[in-house]
Amino acid sequence: MSAPAASPPTPSNLKRIVGASLVGTTIEWYDFFLYGSAAALVFNKVFFPDSDPLVGTLLSFLTYAVGFAARPLGALVFGHYGDRLGRKKLLVISLLMMGGATFLIGLLPTHATIGTAAPLLLTVLRLVQGFALGGEWGGAVLLVSEHGDAKRRGFWASWPQTGAPAGQLLATAVLAVLTAVLSEEAFLTWGWRIPFLLSGLLVLVGLWIRLSVDESPVFKAALASAEARRSEDAAEKLPLVSVLRHHWRDVLVAMGARMAENISYYVLTAFILVYATTAVDLPQQTALNAVLIGSAVHFVTIPMWGALSDRLGRRPVYMIGATGVGLWMFPFFQLIDTGSFPALLLAVTVGLVLHGAMYAPQAAFFSEMFATRMRYSGASIGAQFSSVAAGAPAPLIATALLAEYDSSVPISLYVIAAAVITLIAVGVAQETRHRDLTDVPTGSGRAAQKAGVPAQGGASGGRSEEGLSTGSVR
Repeated sequence: MSAPAASPPTPSNLKRIVGASLVGTTIEWYDFFLYGSAAALVFNKVFFPDSDPLVGTLLSFLTYAVGFAARPLGALVFGHYGDRLGRKKLLVISLLMMGGATFLIGLLPTHATIGTAAPLLLTVLRLVQGFALGGEWGGAVLLVSEHGDAKRRGFWASWPQTGAPAGQLLATAVLAVLTAVLSEEAFLTWGWRIPFLLSGLLVLVGLWIRLSVDESPVFKAALASAEARRSEDAAEKLPLVSVLRHHWRDVLVAMGARMAENISYYVLTAFILVYATTAVDLPQQTALNAVLIGSAVHFVTIPMWGALSDRLGRRPVYMIGATGVGLWMFPFFQLIDTGSFPALLLAVTVGLVLHGAMYAPQAAFFSEMFATRMRYSGASIGAQFSSVAAGAPAPLIATALLAEYDSSVPISLYVIAAAVITLIAVGVAQETRHRDLTDVPTGSGRAAQKAGVPAQGGASGGRSEEGLSTGSVR
């Protein structure tokens, strides 16, 4: 039995789907980045008040890193059920979990009230945040990627990626306003809670928008085909098992590709708040304003990079970003060291624009690597497992290097090493531009070629995912 054809959405429907994914990812990243900014500015004082300021910041960033540790588990669970039940259902659950945890952080008693139980509860809620975000990213980008066509997939799929700078922009803006209008004592006493409690309202808005979109037609067609075959032959294998069997090389490529992108972003947006205020002695407001403006430019340039990846390919644009970030690190810190706000702003903005060259094509690039019935699992595992080694410890490692060497040079070398890893990973990958998502073979790259299956989809004569043999993932 053949699967029903997946009809492409109308332009208005596609824009509504993109909007729903963007609003949802913006809210989730707002919640996640709000914690990072608060970890640099507040949590070291209200949850670790007995520590040396820099040690307190390290402890604060340690709880920040815990959220990344939960992201692979979220990727596994949400990826499994997202490939079984659909993208939309799991996106609603992830939004509720993230928003609920963030809202509860705003209600937490501090160390002065309940002692060591306060940072412990903070850590638990951070774990919930990380678990939810681990499942959010894959579903959001796939919902858009699978609705659009190959010709402009890089552009449309890059829009959910703008949820990261939009969330960063929103979180930083709220904190910047509060630090500007409140005294330091008022902000540390109760003002820092406001942006966390605001998440409750944002989640209700995001939930209303996200419930209005339809499931991906590519997924529905693949699911119908799988259900038809399931009644005729052996049971379908677990998506995770099939990903590790057929797409393990793609998972490794995705993990390597994320190293420079993830590490550089958290150095540019989270660690900079520590470096600018402690090493250069700039006001918190100045550092927040630089990140705020840089995030706005980042938001605008991401779709531009995505559109460029439709013309040049995912790999060339990605490698431009990795090379640029690596080369920018030494000038980045030299500009900050001047103590000038224009120089600080230039450092952050250029760094984020270069980061966008990696982040923009990432959604389409990872989506095009995996077959539909294992795409949520594959893209999520590749993206989130790397976050444990990349984004999670990045502010922690950068802060520790600053404390040990009192210099930005080791931090620059740290980001450059990540850029080299990313260049190698993307360099050995195959170009995925123009792949038909309904016809991505089970096992791309060398594995597919050895099996006689072309790595490119479309009219290549290869087996489409809807015609896999018994025992393969449908």
